Amino acid sequence: MKSAVENLNPTRVRLTVEVPFEELKDSLDAAYKKINQQVTVKGFRKGKIPARVIDQRFGRGAVLEEAVNDALPKFYTEAVNEAELNVLGQPEVDITELKDGETLNFTAEVDVRPAIEIPDYSGIEVEVDAVEVTDEDVEKSVEQLRERFASTTPVERAAEDGDVVTVDLEAKVEGEVLEDGVANGVSYTIGSGELLDGIDDAVKGLEAGGEATFTSELKGGSAAGKEAEVTVKVTQVAKRELPELDDEFAQMASEFDTLDELRADSRKRLENMKQFDQATQAQERVLEKLLELVEVPVPEKLLEDEINTRKHNLEHHQLGQMGLTLDKYLELQGKTAEEFENETREAAVKGIKTQFVLDELVKQEKLNVNQEELTEHLMRRAASSGMSPDQFAQAVVEQGQVPLLVGEVARGKALAVVVEKATVKDTNGEIIDLSDEDEDEDETEAAAEPADAETSEAAAEEKSEG
Repeated sequence: MKSAVENLNPTRVRLTVEVPFEELKDSLDAAYKKINQQVTVKGFRKGKIPARVIDQRFGRGAVLEEAVNDALPKFYTEAVNEAELNVLGQPEVDITELKDGETLNFTAEVDVRPAIEIPDYSGIEVEVDAVEVTDEDVEKSVEQLRERFASTTPVERAAEDGDVVTVDLEAKVEGEVLEDGVANGVSYTIGSGELLDGIDDAVKGLEAGGEATFTSELKGGSAAGKEAEVTVKVTQVAKRELPELDDEFAQMASEFDTLDELRADSRKRLENMKQFDQATQAQERVLEKLLELVEVPVPEKLLEDEINTRKHNLEHHQLGQMGLTLDKYLELQGKTAEEFENETREAAVKGIKTQFVLDELVKQEKLNVNQEELTEHLMRRAASSGMSPDQFAQAVVEQGQVPLLVGEVARGKALAVVVEKATVKDTNGEIIDLSDEDEDEDETEAAAEPADAETSEAAAEEKSEG
């Protein structure tokens, strides 16, 4: 077999392959054997029909077609390996010449990973938000904890802001009560915004036994997005009472003995959260700077596939669970279809460029992924998908997605290398050291997960649903 490569553009090549006919012998034998098992000829036992009889009865062309279909993948793979191509997707194959007993010639056009040159990235500098926790932040955190320990006491008066009302609801669309539009004994805190738009004004001023009707757009269920006439009946009004902010509250709500200790712990927790957010911000901004340094051509077919994958995941794995259509989602987001298309394309381009650049860095830095790192990553992926680790692992293995997860971890390690060499300052001018913080690795991997991450998770979800 002889092959030659022609570069059509930085991301696409054409392979020209010439195969001597004698190299088709194994595929021709397999073709005769397959046809032998599928046909019956009077006077011959099944599977024992001579090749000349098959040629006479069914035509030599049918045998050649079967043999070529069997042989093409093997010869294509050999040509790819010989040329050391890193191909993307399926090739477009064209048989240019097939002479019985002489030769098989074909061409194969396929997308390839572009050659990428990573420049010196040690000079990258980024600015991130400073970690600042104010007394107001601490008090807000303590107040949120206090809200969780609020008690309620039934009262015989009209409902007011902050009260907890127990209500029965009935929703009608076009005069018909929805099958899933009736709910009884629902507890609702007035002003929380956790139910339907308009319910606050409807129930305020009502006592137990009072009833009101209002119009609201349904947020979920069979008629999500439609205007409904909602009847609400108040069955109980209760006053919320917050515990006193003192040492006794600290002992009840935490492991601490004093309110000062509780506040100090809240401050520390908030600082840790903001440091985590700061590390994430640093990684994202370093990645953006890195991408600006590298020229990365994007294969058009790969880009279109990635755009379609992102749309599919949004419509079928995210909006579908929320009971929303894409049109309704765009309406809620205040975006036009054109804006959505442009944003999706930009995100897809960035995802592909990120993958190409970080994969090149993995090779350049000779980074490997060990079993422990892969297991930890799988556990995080499982948690984000809402599946158990065992379920997620089984789905990933059965879908052949393990290499994708390995790639995600490797790309995370590659980005960590770049972040470690970058200069990161906060808005106060202080240099931030992210090199020795183990907890940052998780977020570095997340920042480095472009197309493959979504694809593997969606595939795992589809498997679990199946």
